[in-house]
Amino acid sequence: MKALLSPRLSTSSQPATLTAENLSNALQFLAARDARLAQILKDFGPPPMWERAPGFATLLYIILEQLVSLASAKATFDRLLAILSPLTPEGFLELDDATLRSIGFSRQKTASTRNLARAILEGELDLNALDSLTDDEARAQLMKIKGIGAWTADIYLLRVLNRPDVFPVGDRALVVAAQTINNLKTSPSARELELMAENWKPWRAVAARLLWHYYLNRRTSIQRGQ
Repeated sequence: MKALLSPRLSTSSQPATLTAENLSNALQFLAARDARLAQILKDFGPPPMWERAPGFATLLYIILEQLVSLASAKATFDRLLAILSPLTPEGFLELDDATLRSIGFSRQKTASTRNLARAILEGELDLNALDSLTDDEARAQLMKIKGIGAWTADIYLLRVLNRPDVFPVGDRALVVAAQTINNLKTSPSARELELMAENWKPWRAVAARLLWHYYLNRRTSIQRGQ
């Protein structure tokens, strides 16, 4: 573990985009700053990048993941692709309520995803232009669309745009992981989690990946009875 304790990266040296190449340096920085994250890295190794392709289909998928299990969202998305592939805003808007309901869309998810499709077609949202915006500007552009909240915007920034310092405080898995590694009796609030993440700047998106990595590996161990 000694090799993890020396590197120090300043905010000024932080690249605009997280890559597989600079992920290693970011992990070393976090391990040197936080012993709990260092232990996760030691126990489970580096986390995946968990990258997603940019575009309408991915953002729609993230909307489907809001407030439901990942398995449920994937099942709905797979059923959508079975009837509409490639998945485009134009094609999606041609699907009626009954069709969307039959594959698992709730009324709220139907409204939110249609708002997204219309915003893209009408030029209100240019997903390609997000690359040139700051985190706050990109988040604001996404959240202009009714049905896209902070969590959805942050997940798009973190996993699609690969922004290095985004931390979705509303993510349930991050809350559970943070509670567990800190031996807290109750779940930390969004504000408490935000304050905790201050120590992980300017690589909070990498800290999030580490916590997800821990959450998933711990859940697998529990399921196996280990």
